[in-house]
Amino acid sequence: MESLIDLAAFEADERIPYWADVWESAIVLAEEIARLEGRDKTLLELGCGLGLPSLVAAAAGFAVTATDYEEPALEGVRYNALRAGQKAIQTRVLDWRNLPDGFPLFDRVIAADVLYEAHHAEALACVIARTLRPDGVAMVADPCRARAAGFEDACRGLGLSVVKTRARRPHAATDGPRVEIYMIAR
Repeated sequence: MESLIDLAAFEADERIPYWADVWESAIVLAEEIARLEGRDKTLLELGCGLGLPSLVAAAAGFAVTATDYEEPALEGVRYNALRAGQKAIQTRVLDWRNLPDGFPLFDRVIAADVLYEAHHAEALACVIARTLRPDGVAMVADPCRARAAGFEDACRGLGLSVVKTRARRPHAATDGPRVEIYMIAR
């Protein structure tokens, strides 16, 4: 990841290639998604990075749209999807601060390890509120970061309900961060 850091991009917009690693939150979220039936359902992944949850969702039958702020991350998702034989994954660059008009609604909206700055809590809550179908469910995996503290309040302020799961590690992991999942609905 360090070799991908662009100092000019960081200075302009605090860009760091967080997408270039598979984080524990993505693994825990993928494990949860693997239990779902996705046939005839749509799924949006926000801040997809390398796209592990998107790949698992496509294998579960979801029509997946994987989004990230960084085009190189989406190149990795397309490569991984091709290698995994997954044709049900679309990719799209998405800036949460500037969601396009007419952006579609989804049955599931997911994100893993994207609450690493304090201002991300409100931005993520707003995107979920704008992209989640009335009967949809969002799942946000986070490694118990202090900066995620405002996320529940931001969701509730937009009329969303939030239930947090008990924090756990990926299956078979004996160390590393524990990850909790926020389950969000209208």
